[in-house]
Amino acid sequence: MPPRRNFGATWWGRAWVDALEQRAKLDPNRLPRGRTYARKGTVSELHVGGGEVTARVRGSRPTPYKVTIAMRTFTEGEWDTLLGVVGTRLGHAAALLDGELPAALAEQAREAGADLLPGPGDLRPRCSCPDSANPCKHVAAVYYLVADEVDRDPFTLFLLRGRPRADVLAELRARRSPTRGERPKLPKRGDEGLTPRAAFARRPGAIPALPPPPRTAGPPAVLDLDPPPSTGWTAAALSGLAADAASLARDLLVGGVTAVELTFEEDLSRRAAGRSALEIAALATAAGVAPRDLVRWAEAWREAGRGGLAALKEAWQPGRGPLAEAEAVLADAGLPGTPKAWRNRLTQGGLQLRYGRDARWYRFIRSGAEWRLDGPPSASPVDLAY
Repeated sequence: MPPRRNFGATWWGRAWVDALEQRAKLDPNRLPRGRTYARKGTVSELHVGGGEVTARVRGSRPTPYKVTIAMRTFTEGEWDTLLGVVGTRLGHAAALLDGELPAALAEQAREAGADLLPGPGDLRPRCSCPDSANPCKHVAAVYYLVADEVDRDPFTLFLLRGRPRADVLAELRARRSPTRGERPKLPKRGDEGLTPRAAFARRPGAIPALPPPPRTAGPPAVLDLDPPPSTGWTAAALSGLAADAASLARDLLVGGVTAVELTFEEDLSRRAAGRSALEIAALATAAGVAPRDLVRWAEAWREAGRGGLAALKEAWQPGRGPLAEAEAVLADAGLPGTPKAWRNRLTQGGLQLRYGRDARWYRFIRSGAEWRLDGPPSASPVDLAY
């Protein structure tokens, strides 16, 4: 059985999906049906224009439904803010021209009040189907497929906010170039400051509010030289530890899982999840773990965190109710073969559903002689059987 179709191959495509699922305040009970529709290839004639997406979605009727999604476009003030953010670094515009959206640009734009990604009330959909839900499954399917357009060209996010690529680049060029005949402006001379007596006499102002936690941990400083060879350390290894410490510090700041709460294998899997194959092999050797095992643990952690790792490693005996529900779902899915239950696992052909101690279902697919976790968990087996 082929792996399930996921949405968002780039970080900015995944950011679109994350915004839909977490920040845009959409009905979480409708989005899974939309993902299933999108995976089945029911969407056609998808077109992204200025502030609008249109598509046709095949449903239960012979004629496909017409879907139109309007996205709130930016005001002139918001565009001025966004273009000011892009212009703060030459690398921002260069990355966009190379087909990439810098994470720093997206974060700075959001903090400045010109978020490229959809938030509450930004999306206003219409569908010709009789379902009055917002979103209906046809609209939700289109939402997910817009991630493919964002993957291909991050300027799609600018277009959805009201301006095409050519207009954005033209404005950026105009901001960098002085008007003909105009002499470049020299910086104004700053004030002369305060005397120590005047500064001491000033009444202290109010303590400013704390800024919001960063969405991601920042990169560590680059070390120019390796430590002495006798230490057994390298600059790359120290940078890796610093990056991991920064990530844990951010998790602690926002109240997430900290290293104190993780077991040795969970923390090892978490660290391996963001590393290359060579780095995972080195980490496994240092930890005394088989590299093949750590690769699978890292994959499970990337997909579903500690719950995914537990589903990969643990077999336990739940009550009969959850397995009976999943067995009925697999029977309705029309998959070849007969479902076979063993402890918390239900297997049919190349598909296996595992029930976790967190009362969520995890989808596994056969890869040779092994089972690999395929995507995030769900509270219902319905979303994972197709």
